[in-house]
Amino acid sequence: MHRYDIERYLNVRNAGGADLGPNGRLSFLLNTTGTGQVWSLDEPLGWPEQHTFFEESVSFVDSSPERAEAVFGMDEGGNERAQLYLLSYESGEITDLTERPEAKHRWGGWDSEGDRFAFASNRRDEAVFDVYVQERDATGGDAELVYEGDGWLSVAGWSPSDDRLIVHEAHSSFDHDVYTLDLANGELAHHTPHEGDVRYGSPEWGPDGEALYLVTDRDSDTLRLERLDLASGEFSVVASGEGSERGTGAGDADDTGDEAGDAAGATPAKPGGDDGWNVDGVAVHEESRRVVYSRNVDGYTEITVGELVEPDRIDPFPTPDLPEGVAGGVSFGPDGDRFAITATGSTHNANVHVVDATTGETERWTAASTAGIPPDTFVEPELVHYPTFDGREIPAFFSVPETEPPESGYPVVVDIHGGPESQRRPSFASVKQYLLNNGYAVFEPNVRGSSGYGKAYAALDDVEKRMDSVADVRAGVEWLHDHPEVDPDSVVAMGGSYGGFMVLAALTEFPELWAAGIDIVGIANFVSFLENTGDWRRSLREAEYGSLADDREFLESISPINNIEAIESPLFVLHGANDPRVPVGEAEQIVERAREQGVPVRKLIFDDEGHGFAKLENRIEAYRAVVDFLAEHV
Repeated sequence: MHRYDIERYLNVRNAGGADLGPNGRLSFLLNTTGTGQVWSLDEPLGWPEQHTFFEESVSFVDSSPERAEAVFGMDEGGNERAQLYLLSYESGEITDLTERPEAKHRWGGWDSEGDRFAFASNRRDEAVFDVYVQERDATGGDAELVYEGDGWLSVAGWSPSDDRLIVHEAHSSFDHDVYTLDLANGELAHHTPHEGDVRYGSPEWGPDGEALYLVTDRDSDTLRLERLDLASGEFSVVASGEGSERGTGAGDADDTGDEAGDAAGATPAKPGGDDGWNVDGVAVHEESRRVVYSRNVDGYTEITVGELVEPDRIDPFPTPDLPEGVAGGVSFGPDGDRFAITATGSTHNANVHVVDATTGETERWTAASTAGIPPDTFVEPELVHYPTFDGREIPAFFSVPETEPPESGYPVVVDIHGGPESQRRPSFASVKQYLLNNGYAVFEPNVRGSSGYGKAYAALDDVEKRMDSVADVRAGVEWLHDHPEVDPDSVVAMGGSYGGFMVLAALTEFPELWAAGIDIVGIANFVSFLENTGDWRRSLREAEYGSLADDREFLESISPINNIEAIESPLFVLHGANDPRVPVGEAEQIVERAREQGVPVRKLIFDDEGHGFAKLENRIEAYRAVVDFLAEHV
């Protein structure tokens, strides 16, 4: 098998974030130039036109419903203080709509005529978000503050009559509220009073403006699609995740057995309970009454398309023929007759597809390059479930190279996702495919605390139970030790953000298991992390990790920085100097303390990056250094 350099893999492109605008134009983000920029197409697989030319990545694009223009978002150097810009497709002119570089701006959508748009911003107070409405031709960021918030607010869309906005509030990752804001009188109506933690996500206006459609776990362990009648406040279930089987919506997958004992062909039980799988998103086209919603079935996306024939009943249309993997980001065309959706999988990079809503006929519109690497060399993972310390089965994706293993077995990279309320799913990952092409196996566990398996499973690592998730990593390595193709002496821990904490914790809690560790923008000290993270997100993170006021002693006890004397393995720490989430001081302190212990440590800081590496040249430098580190120590 031909082996390709890491730079080649990092040049595999991705297209996504699509928007179907008037006159059939498909706008999308494509990273051909090294960062995601706005491009457009008028026909499937045509020659795309590039509209933005920045060094920074564009975060989204949303076309006007009436004019040949769009709004897009972009921050500077990864600082996450996104500004909003107006792009004219005809003249190419770009106008800064917000002009508040010190503040974050969260897009809330156009009104039906494209004359106004809404957004949430922390301009007034860095720790909270207010709601604003602005005329499209306003200059100098002249927006009207229509509601003063006191928490983490976002705007989810205008009502069909343009007189109200959906306002969403996140108290934590698993506790939300939904409101509607009357723009005439400024009154905010609260529609989701509740006790305990309840999610209300992906809210959409119903066709008549008298109801909202959203996903919620208010009476369930997992998310269901429900209708909320605004007048009565009553909910009705439209669709749940019960009865779903992996692969039925995106091409059937092989359900093979694994070393943990799953029977070949069986669908394993969900780790979090028996309430089915999450309905994780919904899109409603108000005029046509057409609906698209998705289920997350053990990480794989299952898409349903249909039409609202009754307020809480959807008659399904044929299922789109999308590649197996992960799909989302639905954007209906103006008439609701078709929609754009981004699809990716372990063996195919992200591209935009356009689906005929009623027939399911699907066309791929974009042709993001695989950098000359034959797609048939990409490796599909096996979905496995391994036992952990308390008898639970932990889901994971396990991938092995297509070459014969060396006599001692494959070295393995245990790649741990961030969040922690995130989920490793079967989407394309260029670094992973490089590792597989160059003789490394890759193990990606969804330890307790991961999303996708219900709120009970996600809560198993909260606050005082934090280290149970690290124990799940240990159990995964023990499972690997029993695998005949694995070299037990060549297991590496790698992870980013919260996954970086998991790497450091695994190296300090179970030092005998690891040949090396790679910490990317990770947390070394929960106390300093919470003290220095952005004001707007501290309360959300304290809900997950524990508070500085009440849990400081515990947070200190589990912080890897305070257990550094146990570390034995070589360590590589990478970070962005502008990181507003996990400040770069986390990297600086762990490197200093590890060096004091005599641990071989390498550090790489990028001055123009934030929470991760967005620029291609930085990604190449970072992962070429990772490759060299692995070659030296593994």
